This record gives sequence, C-alpha cells and structure tokens, in this order.
Amino acid sequence: MKKIIQMLTLLAVVGASTVVMAAEEGAAAVGGSALAYGAGLAIAIAAFGGALGQSMAIKAALEGIGRNPSAAGKITTPMIIGLAMIESLVIYALVIALMLVLKI
Repeated sequence: MKKIIQMLTLLAVVGASTVVMAAEEGAAAVGGSALAYGAGLAIAIAAFGGALGQSMAIKAALEGIGRNPSAAGKITTPMIIGLAMIESLVIYALVIALMLVLKI
C-alpha cells in the first residue's frame, strides 16, 4: 500500500510539473491559470509531506521519552532542530510557488 501511495504522489508531482512547464510557453493564452494550479498543487504536496514528516518525528521522540524518561532533555533538542528543518523545506516550497505565480 505504501508503494502505491508513493507512486501516485510521484505521478502527481510529475504531472503538475509537466502542466506548469507546458503552460510556460502558452501562459499568455491561458492566462497563467495552469501555472497557478501547478503552484497550488506543489505547495499542497509540500505541506502534506512536511506534516507527515513532523508527525513521524514527534511520534518517535515521544516513544523514546516514554521508554526512557530521563533522556527527555537529550531527545527534545534534536527533535526541535529537526522540526525546524522540516518546516523550512515547506517554506522553501511556498517561496518557489510564489515565485512561479508572480513570475519573478
């Protein structure tokens, strides 16, 4: 089941990027709507991936703290750094999507 979800996600990303790249030449005729849809889909996938990564990181940290409560201090700091890095990737996706929509 996991492989099927990964394959569908890959197909969605490739399909969206194809639409965006094809819309680059005909953006004036289409009005850039395909570009906006592609950027929206890209940020949706990035937000989904970031939320999934963050939830898995928090789950693993809480399981580790539950097994060894005295290690909470050593687990919390790397977990927060990891969460910040995951969130920064989602912010980068937002910036790229805005650059596509605003054609910077």
